[in-house]
Amino acid sequence: MLRLIVAVGIFFLFCDAQDVYFDERTTIELHHFLDDSDTGPAYRGNISLTGDGNTRITQEQLSEEDRLKLVNLAKKDAFYTLRATVGSSSDHPVTFYTSTKACLLLKNFLLDNLWVSLDHLGSVIGVNQVVAGSQNCGEGEQLSSEFAGEFTTGVFVKQAELAPIPDTASFIQKLEREREARERGEVKDNRGFFAKYWMYIVPVVILLLLSGATNPDAAAAGGGR
Repeated sequence: MLRLIVAVGIFFLFCDAQDVYFDERTTIELHHFLDDSDTGPAYRGNISLTGDGNTRITQEQLSEEDRLKLVNLAKKDAFYTLRATVGSSSDHPVTFYTSTKACLLLKNFLLDNLWVSLDHLGSVIGVNQVVAGSQNCGEGEQLSSEFAGEFTTGVFVKQAELAPIPDTASFIQKLEREREARERGEVKDNRGFFAKYWMYIVPVVILLLLSGATNPDAAAAGGGR
């Protein structure tokens, strides 16, 4: 009976661990715009991110029609736009767009990198496409569908770095040491007379001014004598 209870407990622990693992998985669906028509973007593939930082990408092979569309974009010197839709088991889908020159993509034989930026909680806050290789499109360069085989994509995850935390504890300790040294007389006060005793001088001056303002007749009589 005891073995049965232990086995059931291990089973439920295993199920909980599996649930946590899948909760930490994030999927990014990729769609790309290959022309200026209203047909919408075509499906390109998806990226899977796991809680331990591993990534996996699967991509569709371009059809001959899609290759020709990409070549036409390059000939127009237009931009190739990628839409990345981020979804997980706990968050609502979030969409990001990133663009690059279609001619650059073709010239580099569809070699590109996708940078996925995460915040300090591990949520995706940006997806950017960077074309690997040459960054110049030559004028009059002949580009054909032979350049557009299939995408070879690297996925890189960039975690947000936390800003440095001010060392307030050391600063407070320094102030305490200075205060204790002043109380023991180890620190000499080099301030001037007024800087040391202004809190006593100012009230006396204010009282004198107020007393003179409240007795103008007495002041005038004294001046007449």
